[in-house]
Amino acid sequence: MMKLNLGCGIDVREGWVNLDISERKGVEVAHDLNKLPLPFENEKFDIVLCKDVLEHVNYHPLINDIHRILKLGGSLIIRVPHFTSKSNYGDPTHIKQFAVNTFYYFTEEKKYGYKRDIKVFSKIKIRIRFEQFEILLFRVINKTLEKWVNKTPRRQNFYDRSFLRIFPALSIEVILKK
Repeated sequence: MMKLNLGCGIDVREGWVNLDISERKGVEVAHDLNKLPLPFENEKFDIVLCKDVLEHVNYHPLINDIHRILKLGGSLIIRVPHFTSKSNYGDPTHIKQFAVNTFYYFTEEKKYGYKRDIKVFSKIKIRIRFEQFEILLFRVINKTLEKWVNKTPRRQNFYDRSFLRIFPALSIEVILKK
């Protein structure tokens, strides 16, 4: 099974092809994600991991190119900060923001009239993660809210659009299947 850790930074994983912009120990491929195509052949990988990467780049063409290098049935695993997360607006290198509906754009599940040049994924699974506080009351509230919000996509959308955002989420975890 071929696995690609895209934009790995210091999260170098054994048994994975680790790609990062800078050459460092454990990085097999040094490449700028803003320069496409990626240096891999078509349908090479079973899994591509983008953990805390997409918020730093122009992700639309990158996701299209990831689609190209994923095998049929392969998975693109993504983690990005939720737009309510303090890490989203606290890091000056973040150039993009993400909501639950962001990744539906790349699937067959929701129809957008303006989709152009999109490589479509067949399935999507989304989970919103909430910050874990040291204060017990906040930890209980966030844990309960996280369970409730992630029961259905409808509840996830409700969270993104409602007053519940006063309880900021930490990240969005997405799995897109080719």
